[in-house]
Order: sequence, then C-alpha cells, then structure tokens
Amino acid sequence: MSEFKTYETAWCPGCGNFSILNSLKTALEELGKSPHEVLMLGGIGQAAKTPQYISANSFCGLHGRALPAAVAAKIANEDLTVIVNSGDGDSYGEGGNHFIHNIRRNVNIAHFVHDNQIYGLTKGQASPTTAEGHVTVVQTEGNINAPLNPMLLALASGAGFVARGFSGDAKQLTAIMKAAIEYPGYAYVDIMQPCITFNKINTFAYYKNAVKPLPEDYDPSDKLEAMRIAMGLDDKIPTGIIYREDKPDFHKKHVLLKDGKPLLDQERDKGVLDNLIHSFI
Repeated sequence: MSEFKTYETAWCPGCGNFSILNSLKTALEELGKSPHEVLMLGGIGQAAKTPQYISANSFCGLHGRALPAAVAAKIANEDLTVIVNSGDGDSYGEGGNHFIHNIRRNVNIAHFVHDNQIYGLTKGQASPTTAEGHVTVVQTEGNINAPLNPMLLALASGAGFVARGFSGDAKQLTAIMKAAIEYPGYAYVDIMQPCITFNKINTFAYYKNAVKPLPEDYDPSDKLEAMRIAMGLDDKIPTGIIYREDKPDFHKKHVLLKDGKPLLDQERDKGVLDNLIHSFI
C-alpha cells in the first residue's frame, strides 16, 4: 500500500470539497489501495476537479460525461478501482441520462456526487437539486423548477447501493466511501456539502442541525423503507447506507467478460479492426 498524496486546490476556503477529498484519501489508504490501482474521473465543475488533487490515475471529461469514460475503463480493465467524483449539476443535469442508464448497466464503479445544490463553478445558478424558490444570481425571482430527488431516482432505476453522506461527518463519510468502493456493482453516494460562496441557505450550520445518521439496527435491504427515507418524510435528513442489494454486475452477465479475464488482456484479431477502419475511408 502506498500513501495517497493530495495537492493544492483552487477551492474556496471552507468548501465542503476539502473534507470529501480527505475522506476519500483516508478510505483508499484504509482499504490498502495504491495510487496505480485507482482511476479517478470527473466531468466539469468544482467537485469534478477532485481527480486533479490526488495522486491516482485521473481523467477529466466533458460536462456530465464522466460516467461513460468510467464504465469504459472498468470494462476494459476490471483490475482498476474506478471512482467518479462530480457535482450535482454535472451528475444530475448534463449527466442525468448517463446516471440513469449506468445504474441499469451496474458496472462495478463508485460514483460520489458532491451535492451543494448549486452550480459552484459557473457562478451560482440553480442546479437540478436547488430548492424551489431559492434565489440565485440568475434566478433572481427564485428558482421556479421543482428539485430533482436523485436518491429516489436511483432507487427507482434499480441501483443496488444507495447512500447519503455529509462532508461534515468525516468518520461516517469515510466508512460509506469504503463500503461503496468495495461494493461489487454500481455504488452511488450523494454527499451533502456547503457551497460557502453561492449557497447561503444550505450552510454547514444548516446541515449540522439537519442531518441524523441512520440507527445501527437499520435494515438497508428494505427497499420500501429506503424509498420512504429518500422521499424526505422525516424531520431530519438521514445519512448512511440507505439501500444495499447484492446482484450480478455487468461483467458477470456479459458473455465476453464473465470468465474474469479483462478485455484488455483478451486476444484481438488486428485484421478485423483494420478492415473496420478501412471500411469508413
């Protein structure tokens, strides 16, 4: 196991991304991972800069397009630990379609969404999770759109691992991240965090008062209860592993991958590829 190094960031002092990055570093080290075994991916946004600030393999794609690159990398090389770090705008807005359909594919990756309920990189307009009525620099009369409920969407789409964390609870967040990385399938974690610059409502103090870890005897296999929690029917915001179901992942169901041999190591007929390329010329 090698130490994961972190580097100077461009985040605002006090941003929740700092503690998310530190929890991620701790999770990887406690799991015994080495930097060369890990691939970090992001799209566009402040949260999506995370791969640039930790010593692992990294790829930053187009806005909302981190998931296609992540699942492609995992399909090509199953030995990689593949982790996506991106924000609520990138994951649920521009990347909303990829979010739904990669849940269905169930490729073995971990998807950590830094959810500050605002577009932080592009100066504070409403994101898909911004509350209705929230006044921003763009929505000056208040956001008129109903907020997306990504956790309920994930459960309804068939996600086998759904969790919620809080950047202000590093111990719990680290444990959730470790469980997500070890989960054999698509693991989704929505991480609540403050944006100290553009979101003056969902502040650190707000979250400290609002969040409540799930009780130790909570049963994460109960999907109906998980959906009730995701609907926000409690007076507090529960955090922890909301739902977990073990089921075959993409590799175990795919005829070319189920034998455990990575696509990268399988024999290829170069002539077939050459013919395909020349057919487009």
